[in-house]
Amino acid sequence: MDKTTTIIIGIALILIMLGMGLSLIPDNFRNVLKQPKAVVVGLINQLILLPIIGFSIIFLFPMQPEIAVGFMILSACPGGAVSNLICYLAKADLALSVSLTAISSIFSVFTIPIIINFSLSYFIKEENTIKLSLLETLGQIAVVIIIPIILGMLIRYYKPIFALKTEKLVRTVSTIVLLSIILGVLFKERYNLLNYLQQAGISTFLLNISTALIGFISAKLIKLKTPQALSISIESGIQNSALAITIAIVLLNNTKFAVAASIYTLSMYITGGIIIFLAHKYIKN
Repeated sequence: MDKTTTIIIGIALILIMLGMGLSLIPDNFRNVLKQPKAVVVGLINQLILLPIIGFSIIFLFPMQPEIAVGFMILSACPGGAVSNLICYLAKADLALSVSLTAISSIFSVFTIPIIINFSLSYFIKEENTIKLSLLETLGQIAVVIIIPIILGMLIRYYKPIFALKTEKLVRTVSTIVLLSIILGVLFKERYNLLNYLQQAGISTFLLNISTALIGFISAKLIKLKTPQALSISIESGIQNSALAITIAIVLLNNTKFAVAASIYTLSMYITGGIIIFLAHKYIKN
């Protein structure tokens, strides 16, 4: 992957996270204090159960080492802007969704490097396996996640009208860029695409469905209301594939690591559509 493309991908993710920050206000985080039980369950699902489920799926559906690493990178990622949009359309608890996305993004700065290094060592058993420096990776992920979110929140706080107008434009532009990157990855790997779909197609869809179901069931087990359970379900089942693609291409410089996330991006919209349909048809808020 050439240097220009790498820079464009990094900028695209920064724009996406900036857009998320533009949608956040301090009240989103104050809501955490009002419903800590919901936030804790959501974070356990995202940061602990999701990678475990991802690792288990790899053994149920064996895949090439590079695809497996990419699958684990995806499993390590938090929710993203798409999960917030799906929560809104499904009439879930949007404040909880946004809070979970922001908080899990911050925590993932620390958890992602650990999971990546474990995956590289476990699945690619070679002496020259790439090893990411923990501190360096923390810094790089912080640059594309935490700093843009904080900047977006500051703009929203001091220039709310400008932020509201800009947020939609930022999301539109970043979405177009992201889709272009996904198409580019799939085109570059086009000769292996059928094989990759056979390996990762069912697996990514299963990751979507299983984590969403576990998120909903775990929320209901602790007697959360349906809108909160829906938010946890969506945040658990819809991951930030843009971040996974950025890590694969920018940090690891390997488009094969981005294949699972690219396929996942397509499947998560199907899953999201199913959740929205079921929420409107069967669930009364």
